[in-house]
Amino acid sequence: MKRFLLTIALIGTFISCKTNTEKNTDTDNSTTSETTENSTTEETTNYVPIDSDEALIAASLMAAPAASRDGCKVIGYNMAGEFVTLKEGNNEFIVLADDPKKSGFNAACYHKSLEPFMARGRELRAEGKTGPEIFDIREEEAKSGKLDMGIPGATLHIYYGESDRYDPETHEVEDAQYRYVVYLPFATAESTGLPEQPIGSNHPWIMNPGTHRAHIMISPLPNKKE
Repeated sequence: MKRFLLTIALIGTFISCKTNTEKNTDTDNSTTSETTENSTTEETTNYVPIDSDEALIAASLMAAPAASRDGCKVIGYNMAGEFVTLKEGNNEFIVLADDPKKSGFNAACYHKSLEPFMARGRELRAEGKTGPEIFDIREEEAKSGKLDMGIPGATLHIYYGESDRYDPETHEVEDAQYRYVVYLPFATAESTGLPEQPIGSNHPWIMNPGTHRAHIMISPLPNKKE
């Protein structure tokens, strides 16, 4: 009888140890899984200052469509404050680089047919003309045919944000977003069917209707942060 009871006790102890071991194994696996998931989730992007011409070019090219970046011409102020051609190009786009002397980030990419219009604006600005003065001068020159306004429907891509730091691996600027402008000189709400004021986020509308600077504004929704 004693031997029978002893056998029962040993079997009970074995079962108890096996159950505890399985529970501990499950707990360890769960902890390992959670640690791995947390490690993956907590990865952060290494944003650094844009402090060289190479970094300035790379970040500014983000304004251009991805498939066209290699062939874009890049112009603008270099880190020394000189307005130069930062990169030669051979396709239909010109990128105006961010001005490193100004806070935040603002780069633009536009169809090369818009260069006379853009260059005239830079020229008048360098002469000290104000925004309204530049508008009036270009309006008169466009109406007279003196100023070439480019191909109707030519597009301007703007990549902008409050930060002046970027990711050296992806070249993305911290928290930057896009805005698009489609130039249709002298177009109106009636000729396009577009409203003259935005009616909601991510909706196109026409700005400066009836003037040389009439254009469709498209502001995509900002990227959601996880």
